[in-house]
Amino acid sequence: MSTLKTLIFTTTLLILTLSSAALSRPEAIDSLLKRLDSKGASSSDQESAAKAVLKRLLPSHIHSFLFKIVSKDVCGGHSCFLINNYYKESSGNGPEISRDCIRPPLYWCGAHVSWDKTGGVQIASIPKPGSLPHVKDKGVMIQRPVPWNYYQNVVTSSYSYVWWNWERWEKELDWMALQGINLPLAFTGQEAIWQKVFMNLNITTEDLNDFFGGPAFLAWARMGNLHGWGGPLSQNWLDQQLCLQKQILSRMLELGMTPVLPSFSGNVPAALKKIFPSANITRLGDWNTVDKNPRWCCTYLLNPSDPLFVEIGEAFIRQQVKEYGDVTDVYNWVADVIGFLLIVVKGNKKASPSLDTFNENSPPTSDPAYISSLGAAVYKAMSRGDKDAVWLMQGWLFYSDSSFWKPPQMQALLHSVPFGKMIVLDLFAEAKPIWKNSSQFYGTPYVWCLLHNFGGNIEMYGILDAISSGPVDARISENSTMVGVGMCMEGIEHNPVVYELMSEMAFRSGKPQVLEWLKTYSRRRYGKAVRQVVAAWDILYHTVYNCTDGIADHNTDFIVKFPDWDPSLNSGSNISQQDNMHIHLTSSGTRRFLFQEKSSDFPEAHLWYSTQEVIQALWLFLDAGNDLPGSLTYRYDLVDLTRQVLSKLANQVYRDAMIAFRRKDARALNLHGQKFLQIIKDIDVLLASDDNFLLGTWLESAKKLAVDPNDMKLYEWNARTQVTMWYDTTKTNQSQLHDYANKFWSGLLEDYYLPRASTYFGHLMKSLEENRNFELTEWRKEWIAFSNKWQADTKIYPVKAKGDSLAIAKALYRKYFG
Repeated sequence: MSTLKTLIFTTTLLILTLSSAALSRPEAIDSLLKRLDSKGASSSDQESAAKAVLKRLLPSHIHSFLFKIVSKDVCGGHSCFLINNYYKESSGNGPEISRDCIRPPLYWCGAHVSWDKTGGVQIASIPKPGSLPHVKDKGVMIQRPVPWNYYQNVVTSSYSYVWWNWERWEKELDWMALQGINLPLAFTGQEAIWQKVFMNLNITTEDLNDFFGGPAFLAWARMGNLHGWGGPLSQNWLDQQLCLQKQILSRMLELGMTPVLPSFSGNVPAALKKIFPSANITRLGDWNTVDKNPRWCCTYLLNPSDPLFVEIGEAFIRQQVKEYGDVTDVYNWVADVIGFLLIVVKGNKKASPSLDTFNENSPPTSDPAYISSLGAAVYKAMSRGDKDAVWLMQGWLFYSDSSFWKPPQMQALLHSVPFGKMIVLDLFAEAKPIWKNSSQFYGTPYVWCLLHNFGGNIEMYGILDAISSGPVDARISENSTMVGVGMCMEGIEHNPVVYELMSEMAFRSGKPQVLEWLKTYSRRRYGKAVRQVVAAWDILYHTVYNCTDGIADHNTDFIVKFPDWDPSLNSGSNISQQDNMHIHLTSSGTRRFLFQEKSSDFPEAHLWYSTQEVIQALWLFLDAGNDLPGSLTYRYDLVDLTRQVLSKLANQVYRDAMIAFRRKDARALNLHGQKFLQIIKDIDVLLASDDNFLLGTWLESAKKLAVDPNDMKLYEWNARTQVTMWYDTTKTNQSQLHDYANKFWSGLLEDYYLPRASTYFGHLMKSLEENRNFELTEWRKEWIAFSNKWQADTKIYPVKAKGDSLAIAKALYRKYFG
């Protein structure tokens, strides 16, 4: 049995409370373990896969490691891996032996593996073959405190993975293996499965063109938030993605991972209602369109109590088995799976793009018996396709509508399926853990998850103390039902320190001392210990990565999320719903139900730390530059930190400009407005000096997936639209989700954010010069027309960096901070 599989199987040994299931706990657990074990690759295949990861990562040391799969009995029945010394007979040296986990040996050798876009791999500090450090005595056994390590959000597939080919996916799977991830989502290519299922029900290609979203918006089409937006999908796309999914699943299995596949949520094409007029199909309300446009909004959802629900759910899972083989029993539900039973859908609320069963919509009745029947019906559809199915459910709903989900209602849903058939993701546990207020999900096993990021925004942010202590507190709490840790960010490839620490918590039984951990982290990340960098990370730990104000990260810096409002005196009521807002974690709200700050009618960007202290951290980083020449990890962090400091400065400059406007001080308005624009230009130059902050990379990766000009045009439009307007507009109203997926990328700042700010300040100046009111609508018309044109443009942007990052950062520091 593989180590990763052993970890997964032992998970359920930690499940505590039994419902009135027919099987006893040992029988139920043993049955689950045997089933999942039987689906894994052979020991030899997994050993080969581990060796292949090492060969891709560190080919010079391919003979310095020996991988062997051992039974969990060797580890006393626990989830663990072993590390011993390994002496090659041919050389007589003493390189290291690892079991089937590569991370710890590399960790001890001073290596660091990050995403390529956050600096990549730092392996320069690893000793040469034959000089690797020896393990003392009889070796080391590392036992995981919890066996499951879950990965991905249901929208990561759109915000980060959408344009990936196999080459990029292979790197990600290697990274996942190195982080010890063993329970990842596998959502690629599902539209090809749906095509086969629905066409067997006489749904036409034209019907599906209206049902599927475009490539960059598939996550929300899957969840029933929208339909048709960004489409149609070509057959080339469907076939290509299905092929890619098969490669992904094959590698996951080789690496000892259990993939989590999608299942039927009830989201159906509109045509199904005509084909089955007697079916219990409900049309949902609007989700974030500007004017409730039915072309994109108001999807159709099939009631799970309807026999057709079970038929479609069974057909979908069986079609997956036919295409992929019997690779898993774990399925994720990604839509308003039961919430579609709403008799009255709540109005045009700013619902989350990341929905789950009942999520942010209440059922029509609070009767526990009714809720239990719905949960049972949903699971029935799943289990008819796979009799051993396990329901992996996001637990955010219990917080987002806590006024509805009282103990009787929660227990009714959580206990509506047999014991061992449901696992809950405590999705946002680093900021708002649900397990504490739900009696450990009433005995249902759960995974402690880090959410952290929304929309793939690029902002330095985190709560390192919560990450280092939260999983431990949950695991050792009385009657704990915690069976894993997980990472559920909406977008990846940012804040490497956050994900390094979170990954490590899958291996730690106790709480690390974060400051000491950061010293080790910085030494591994940059290949050496540098005094100034250590001091800088001390500051960052107490500032940027210590967000304890109860406001979730969603980058509101004005450069990338420009306020849509009239700053005239007494015009606070004109502020757009999308601006002047923070995401507060309150008992009555949800992470996407935003509200206006009451302390000021000025827009306020999220700021939770002393900017002066972080400027000092930047100075220390710059001072260390001569000690870290050529370090890609250092360069990434330097560029990101400089960008962070300048973007916060721009927020204050913007505020100064608005004050000048209210005072009718045209000279001051022009001065501050020009400074704001100059900061945008300077940040763009800075970002252009690092390959990892380029708009061109995103756009070119989209175009490379196209096989004909029509697809290329559509894919580029999808890529450009997602990171800007996101959704539909009118001539005078921006998308309600504009800037939701904003990015600090060179090219995007110069050609998109800069013209927006420039035209806005131009309209402000004109209103002062002509002594008339600011014409917000006229600015919106001009800006939206520009945006539409930019989204449809085909300008080619660089994919290679230019300039010296250190020199540019130093010059900008001198320019703005002296």
